[in-house]
Amino acid sequence: MKVSRIKDFKKDTQIQGFFLVREKHRRTTRTDRPFLQLVLQDRTGSIEAKIWEDVPAFEKSFEHGDAVVARGRVSSFRDKLQLEVEDIGQATPEKHGNFGFDPLDLLPSTTRSIERMWSDIMQRIEKMKSEPLRKLVDSLYRKHEDILKTHPASMTLHHAVYGGFLEHHHSISALVPKIARHYNLDADLLLTGVLLHDIGKIRELFPVSHPGYTDEGQLIGHIVLGHEMVREAIKEIKGFPEDLKLKIEHMVLSHQGKYEWQSPKRPKFPEALMLHLLDEMDARMDMLKGIIEKDPEPGNWTNRFNYFRSALLKGDLGEDDTQSK
Repeated sequence: MKVSRIKDFKKDTQIQGFFLVREKHRRTTRTDRPFLQLVLQDRTGSIEAKIWEDVPAFEKSFEHGDAVVARGRVSSFRDKLQLEVEDIGQATPEKHGNFGFDPLDLLPSTTRSIERMWSDIMQRIEKMKSEPLRKLVDSLYRKHEDILKTHPASMTLHHAVYGGFLEHHHSISALVPKIARHYNLDADLLLTGVLLHDIGKIRELFPVSHPGYTDEGQLIGHIVLGHEMVREAIKEIKGFPEDLKLKIEHMVLSHQGKYEWQSPKRPKFPEALMLHLLDEMDARMDMLKGIIEKDPEPGNWTNRFNYFRSALLKGDLGEDDTQSK
């Protein structure tokens, strides 16, 4: 069995491979014809897929979160590749191990060393001068070490990979010393906000292996969950300064920056604003790079069907690529 990877899919080709079912929805056409709409993923990317034939039978053969083996034809809709599934069923190491099936190959993962990133972050925490802040961050990170090393940073938008949470926080925490010096900010307070602002996502999101929102995530959200986790951790630290407590709580509650982005508060002091800006910058850069890397279009420009709603430059400008599509 020749296994196809999503990053290698090309229009009008037949493929077969192993995938993780990220989404599964039963839909109907305008003529009441049932079909299944899926999002399949492997380590190299994700793709929307549809099942048009034998829907009742296939619907019972797998569920959201299952590893599957699938065969089908790659087509294009609105300048975006999709897979028309012809056959699909659950994949297991027992049945498919000899064909190269490995569940870990279905999980998109950070390309950076998880242990190296974790070590860097722990060193940054150890160097904090504020004992209360150091104790707070250290306690939460050590308590949740296993999940923080593997969890995604978001469901789909940015760093939505195995180890993505750690990669995102490692990235922006590395900027704190220079940013704090340049703008005369409290480096320890900013680092605390950077490392704790998304802590609620470990309760909001399921692991990458079973992507989706928890009930808490759907009903409450990571901002409020994170605020609750930070408050509970502060209670365990004797004599924690009240002013620091209020500032950290505000940074967690305001890091999204805008009410329309589900932020209960807007940033109201410099370190809180800088946290929002760093968080937004790193997320957008990861999203832009991901769109460019996964774009199937020939030439130096992506199509416009992406988060930024714009053709993005993929490489050096060529003679025939001076204008966006």
